[in-house]
Amino acid sequence: MSEDLFALARGAMRKAHAPYSRFPVGAALRTSDGRIFAGCNVENASFPEGWCAETTAIAHMVMDGGGRIAELAVVAERLRGCTPCGGCRQRIAEFAFPETRIFLCDPVEGVIETLLLDDIFPRGFAEDSLCGRTGDAA
Repeated sequence: MSEDLFALARGAMRKAHAPYSRFPVGAALRTSDGRIFAGCNVENASFPEGWCAETTAIAHMVMDGGGRIAELAVVAERLRGCTPCGGCRQRIAEFAFPETRIFLCDPVEGVIETLLLDDIFPRGFAEDSLCGRTGDAA
């Protein structure tokens, strides 16, 4: 199943708009109900105010009605096994499960490592920590 996400992420990477960093990245995710979305990084002249490939894929998912991320593949043209940045780890966590599989890829070889979201982002902000709920009885 991960190879189809890799292929879509690699295709998205080829569409990246990265004239400033020259660091094209692609991502593809599968929701828990089986829908698939891809995205690439998009930079602008106010570098680094662009957005990441994972952000683009998540935005496509949200625009299609949302959902929960079951799997996500990331591939960068110049970094074997590129992981999502810190900001994207939080974005992914907003829509994923601790056991969501993250596929780290090589642009030629495909998936080279599989991690769980909880492995790469064990202490992200939880929704209840930002909504004034502490879990303690008042």
